[in-house]
Amino acid sequence: MKIASFNINGVKARLPRLIEWLEETRPAVACLQEIKSPDENFPAGDFEKIGYHAIWHGQKSFNGVAILTDGEAVEDHTKGLPGDPGDDQSRFIECDYRGVHIANLYLPNGNPQPGPKFDYKLAWMERLRTRMRELLASEKPTVVLGDFNVIPHDRDVWSVQRMADDALMQPASRDAYFRLLNDGWTDAIDTLNPRGGVWTFWDYQAGAWQRDHGFRIDHLLLSPAAADRMVAAGVDKEYRGREKASDHAPVWVELKD
Repeated sequence: MKIASFNINGVKARLPRLIEWLEETRPAVACLQEIKSPDENFPAGDFEKIGYHAIWHGQKSFNGVAILTDGEAVEDHTKGLPGDPGDDQSRFIECDYRGVHIANLYLPNGNPQPGPKFDYKLAWMERLRTRMRELLASEKPTVVLGDFNVIPHDRDVWSVQRMADDALMQPASRDAYFRLLNDGWTDAIDTLNPRGGVWTFWDYQAGAWQRDHGFRIDHLLLSPAAADRMVAAGVDKEYRGREKASDHAPVWVELKD
């Protein structure tokens, strides 16, 4: 089973590229972030035409997450990260699919830091850890994936100096990420690329793509039962170079059936 994550940076704006990627790579599950669409405008019909069913948690102009499944519709799903009833940002959706639990997230960016946006990021990560501990306790094969907006290691960025003040690389952000891992999760891309140098994001500015000035913020975290089934993981880098592409590239993991 191939499970993928793609920060699409506007589902309507990138729809041709998204359909192209789905048809060419055909993941069983495709998790999208930053769909930037209210629920009523989400283009579910376009995905149905190529055999994908969709569930989504939208928000006008900002945020938004969705899960596309190939061939089979999801019976039940949950929207929103537990722990703060007042949080109205659409950043989390989860479901079961073919015996694997999928949790798709778009973690807060946190910039500028310090400040309320960074505080929200760290509080959100604490809520995420609580939910991920619950998922671990279930002992189901589980994949938590998406745009984490955290650069875990210096080897995950083209220039440590240039990103040093960014919320994505602050010690508190990294510590919160490592607390997630230390509870028992496997970072699929990092495990298979221990020397780093694998990017998932290239900014639109300053020729970042052309210079390969990128960093890794899109992650695939596997529970022990899922990690035991991992056979491959990677980044579909070439899709970042296509016309009107997202500033992220898709990332994916393949699990034994």
